[in-house]
Amino acid sequence: MVERTTTSQGVNGRVVVAERPDDIRNVVLVGHSGSGKTTLVEALAVAAGAVPRAGRVEDGTSVSDYDDIEQRQHRSVQLSVVPMGWNHVKVNLLDTPGYADFVGELRAGLRAADAALFILSAAAGVEGVSGPTLALWDECASVGMPRAIVLTHLDTARADFDDMTETCREILGGGRSESILPLHLPVYGPKAADGHRPVTGLIELLTQHVYDYSTGEHVDTPASEEQREQLEEARNRLIEGIIAESEDETLMDRYIGGEEIDLATLVADLEKAVARGSFHPVLIAAPPPEGARQGLGTVEILDLITRGFPTPAEHPVSATGSGGKPSALACDPAAPLAAEVIRTASDPYVGRLSLVRVFSGTLHADDTVHVCGHGAGDTGDHDADERVGGVSAPFGKQQRPLPQAIAGDIVCVSKLSHAETGDTLSAKNCPLIIEPWSMPDPLLPVAIEAHSKADEDKLSQGLSRLVAEDPTVRLEQNADTHQLVLWCLGEAHRDVALERLRSRFGVQVDVVDHRVALRETFAGQASGRGRHVKQSGGHGQYAICEIEVAPLPEGSGIEFVDKVVGGVVPRQFIPSVEKGVRAQALRGVAAGYPLVDVRVTLFDGKAHSVDSSDAAFQMAGALALREAAGAARINLLEPISEVRVVVSDDYVGPVLVDLSSRRGRVLGTEPAGLGRTEIRAEVPELELGRYAVDLRSLAHGAATFTRAYARHEAMPAQLADSIRDKAKSAN
Repeated sequence: MVERTTTSQGVNGRVVVAERPDDIRNVVLVGHSGSGKTTLVEALAVAAGAVPRAGRVEDGTSVSDYDDIEQRQHRSVQLSVVPMGWNHVKVNLLDTPGYADFVGELRAGLRAADAALFILSAAAGVEGVSGPTLALWDECASVGMPRAIVLTHLDTARADFDDMTETCREILGGGRSESILPLHLPVYGPKAADGHRPVTGLIELLTQHVYDYSTGEHVDTPASEEQREQLEEARNRLIEGIIAESEDETLMDRYIGGEEIDLATLVADLEKAVARGSFHPVLIAAPPPEGARQGLGTVEILDLITRGFPTPAEHPVSATGSGGKPSALACDPAAPLAAEVIRTASDPYVGRLSLVRVFSGTLHADDTVHVCGHGAGDTGDHDADERVGGVSAPFGKQQRPLPQAIAGDIVCVSKLSHAETGDTLSAKNCPLIIEPWSMPDPLLPVAIEAHSKADEDKLSQGLSRLVAEDPTVRLEQNADTHQLVLWCLGEAHRDVALERLRSRFGVQVDVVDHRVALRETFAGQASGRGRHVKQSGGHGQYAICEIEVAPLPEGSGIEFVDKVVGGVVPRQFIPSVEKGVRAQALRGVAAGYPLVDVRVTLFDGKAHSVDSSDAAFQMAGALALREAAGAARINLLEPISEVRVVVSDDYVGPVLVDLSSRRGRVLGTEPAGLGRTEIRAEVPELELGRYAVDLRSLAHGAATFTRAYARHEAMPAQLADSIRDKAKSAN
């Protein structure tokens, strides 16, 4: 942008305070892992004077990736907010993880922001633009979120600026390639022997000025005649793209007629088009040299954010009040309070910390607010009044106190013991609820057990805190397998969840094999005799019963039929036989899985006037069922899931082959729009344990899937025999 005033606020970490919503910009950084989002956030913070040149806060930690787990794993695993000041505007940069396992944090960032910077590595080429990046681009487009593109790693040997911008136009442009155009061209330094070509500056196409960053400072000089000739074609294309988006319908005719459009008009139209989300400029960035203050393109990016991106008032959000009808919230500090918890974390010193985006009204420290939400995990809906603790500005690991937070701002709030991610905070006398954003369904099961008795005592509380902090973790107490299962988004997500349990909540757990809820049933009719006779002096035990077992249709359960005649089994002991049969059916008769869908008919037996008892006939009933099972073929039933895979057309073939290898039955395929196909299939749950991980690898991240239980059906005999053999050896 032009006519810049590069004043900064919050120098060396002083708190940046906005007095009006128009003085706030909330921008989320989106991009694949390794694209350079965190590096760019640090460079922008240095350029704005928010942190010293080292890009670290006073305690030496990063201003963005400050979490202990992030430090150990050297990657972002959670959403972080970095506030800074530029051109008398408060800028909240939301740094999101690039790895697919942490898409929940990314979606939270999209909800809190009013515009997005897509950070794309030029070294990654097409792979960095397609797949998940395209899906996120389309998601932002669906809600009209303004977007700009920032290219990084242009100094690598295989990076090409022209090829990368063309790739962005083709893949992200959606048929409107002129809506994605660069504002600058890179200036390269001498090429090194290893092919390294450092980018030392930028040529701004509209002003035709060169911004030299070779010294680590932004130096503005006019372009040479040779440079003007090089940029002429790109400049004309940019002007045409801006005019095409102009609200002035006469501008194109004037331009075609040869009129020179003045620079101020072009810049104003560019800023309006960016704010509307109809034009997406391409910018360039690189970190500053060691010890330098300004990284390549940092000034231009900050100018775009403050002058081209919309204010919070231009990003309406709806909430539902007591009347039950959604209405748009007014981004006005004087309006009733409406805020949303974007993420929840635990601090060892202040307890629970809630990152909150204020959409309407003003939030003060020590206010009493109404907390309303749909709950996380199994906690259900909840409504409660809570007193807010402190309000603070997040800055790395530090929390800097604020007296209040106005509409449009993002702050941290302490001591909200009931509030969870996605909950709404509103005024007590005007309760509201904002519909939470959609979260991906975790599909990787992880069965866990407490490592010790001490861990078992702390496990319940630790898991409840984990689920409250991370709504993409689902906790299940499986009634069939009696396992405690954490459902995660992938292996990296699993590792972080277990590490948080250990390091943050003090709970050590062991990962065990996840068991699938198999069942057993009779393949044909069989009969059995249960004889439980013991004499040991005094009263003995005597019970004999004879039963017939026949299979029933799926879903019938256990049906018990009494056909005893002549009183050979006294009436008071017939329920005892049934109880014994049902207890044995629950324990299984072949491999230890519950028996289902059979009719058990009691037709004969014997009793003793003194030694028969309830316990004796229970045991006889169980023995009769086991004997009948020994005389029949027992089928093992496995659960079948209906799976829907949405995949890029390029990977339909490999996905179909993979489903077949998992004993899946493909039911059909149909177009899913935007170069994608939906595949419907039925797949045994035994084959889906790692499918969330394997599908991501198979389709290079360009696929998603859902699963839903369909039914149980008999598994192949060879596989069933193998499971039975393992069960016998274990016993």
